[in-house]
Amino acid sequence: MRPLLSLVSGAWGRRIVIGLPFLWLALFFLLPFLVTLKIAFSPSINGIPPIGPILGLTDDGALRITLHIENWSYLFQDPSYVIAYGRSLLTAAITTVLCLVIGYPMAYRIARASPRMRPLLLILVIMPFWTSFLIRVYAWIGILKDNGLINNFLLWTRIIHQPLQMMNTQFAVHLVMTYAYLPFMLLPLYTTLEKLDLSLLEAASDLGGRPIISFLTVTLPLSLPGIVAGSLLVFIPAVGEFIIPTLVGSPGHQMIASVVFDEFFSNRDWPTASAVATAVVLLLLVPILALVWLRQRNDAKLIASS
Repeated sequence: MRPLLSLVSGAWGRRIVIGLPFLWLALFFLLPFLVTLKIAFSPSINGIPPIGPILGLTDDGALRITLHIENWSYLFQDPSYVIAYGRSLLTAAITTVLCLVIGYPMAYRIARASPRMRPLLLILVIMPFWTSFLIRVYAWIGILKDNGLINNFLLWTRIIHQPLQMMNTQFAVHLVMTYAYLPFMLLPLYTTLEKLDLSLLEAASDLGGRPIISFLTVTLPLSLPGIVAGSLLVFIPAVGEFIIPTLVGSPGHQMIASVVFDEFFSNRDWPTASAVATAVVLLLLVPILALVWLRQRNDAKLIASS
């Protein structure tokens, strides 16, 4: 028994602990992605196609790998795909900026609150997650619709004389997405700002630095890891958001997730849908790799300066 315990707690134990997350990612992320990538290079078949021909299996059970690029050419020939990609990236970028502008002051205030108040403030931030995401979106529909809470209040106060059109607009999409993804920006920012050494701000003040100068030269650069982490946590899922644009957005302003849904379930064109979905993943790798490179470069500069 003891040799077994020593084996588990030794080098093999560390390998098992490290290997399990990689095994999980390989089974539930890498393998499905490779299957989707193979389907994206398969010939287009009307209706729900059999899995065998899509994966390259012939009638005699042999594996034959053929790559068809027709599905990828549709992404550049049909302007609707390009427009959907651009709209998704723009919406995600606006949502990320709004979450950063709103979330940074909130995270800074929570980080500077008393130790007794911080847990309560953090609970208020994560409390919306205790309810269903779909229910929260439907609650916003009740707030934004023509006879909703906002319009009824404005009509009652006679600020307006007819309801404002807020539902089925890009304004509603940006508003609800900012609300939904704000905690994903706020929590990494709080984690970074809470660890900030206040003596650095005191030193900047002693050297004659104004509060705004101290913030721009000390607080903001040291909080960049939280900004990068929060931006990634907001931007990546916002690009593929499906529920919010479908429920509160305009039907004529489809995002890429709606296009993938229509290709899979309406057109029943698996290869084209897989190509669209794979292109989203490849497209998101660019900002991720760029932010990782900038962070590594910043860390290298800090190590060199120290």
